[in-house]
Amino acid sequence: MKFKILSGIAAIAMAGTALASPALARDQIRIVGSSTVFPFSTAVAEQFGRSTSFATPVVESTGTGGGLKLFCAGVGVEHPDITNASRRIKDSEFKTCTQNGVSITEVKIGYDGIVLANAVSGPDLKLTTRQIFLALAKMVPVDGKLVDNPYKKWSDIDPALPDEAIEVLGPPPTSGTRDAFVELAMEAGAEEFAELKALSKEDGKKFKAIAHGIREDGAFVEAGENDNLIVQKLEANPHAVGIFGFSFLDQNGDKVKGATIGGIAPEFENIAAGDYAISRSLYFYVKRAHIGTIPGIKEFVTEFTSERAWGDDGYLVDKGLIPLTRQERDEVAKSAGELAPLSM
Repeated sequence: MKFKILSGIAAIAMAGTALASPALARDQIRIVGSSTVFPFSTAVAEQFGRSTSFATPVVESTGTGGGLKLFCAGVGVEHPDITNASRRIKDSEFKTCTQNGVSITEVKIGYDGIVLANAVSGPDLKLTTRQIFLALAKMVPVDGKLVDNPYKKWSDIDPALPDEAIEVLGPPPTSGTRDAFVELAMEAGAEEFAELKALSKEDGKKFKAIAHGIREDGAFVEAGENDNLIVQKLEANPHAVGIFGFSFLDQNGDKVKGATIGGIAPEFENIAAGDYAISRSLYFYVKRAHIGTIPGIKEFVTEFTSERAWGDDGYLVDKGLIPLTRQERDEVAKSAGELAPLSM
């Protein structure tokens, strides 16, 4: 997927597109999207409400896919103004936005690691992407053939792993965390097998179907978009493993602990340095046609991209955000300040 940011300030409203009359316009910014970005967006919304004369934005956790679906549906006060995303917008989603007259500004806010975690009272987990693939894939190679996943316990995969049933609580298909997890962890694990690595070069579509196929026999449980709920379930069940963003591990270190991946722990410094294998970028997207009609959007973007929020010592770092480099922040803040339209 190739995108470019067009420079300069373009006209905010697209030709032929109109919002509801000012009398019907909302006085609160409406934000939807990623459960991973939710705590960061909420923190900015609360600070924004306290420090400005604008109403505190309403932030909903709908999942990345669900948020982009709502966001791209159209222009007007019945549609969200901003959507959070724990992955970059897909080609198909961008196309939907464009078809519905939605011109957007992309704001990359930082980085995050996807963790596999269990209760602090549970066993220490030291995993590889190969083992993750074998634990969660619907079909796995056995004796040179793809078969239904036969592994019931972690120790079935490797005797060094816990002699406990594989029980993983993870996000649904609408989640950006799920999208990033299958791309970063499952694909990497699948490529550890020579036959699947060869397939990735011969037939990428078939390879992705195998690598992204999650087992449906009960070992993987879709636990919804609420990552805090997954943390609570792990605390109650020390035999289970959960998949969620680093910020939830960071904020609940007294309850859960993260597995090492390839010998690298899911820690702030390791994710920031790019050493942790399952890491991704975080974003939010702004509906440009709503600027000037829904009050405070431009000012909210300014607050989110301020050093006091997303800087190395900003309040979002305290929430678990891995900041962009200073150069990246300067570039993104300039583009965001100009409300530069995203284009393919």
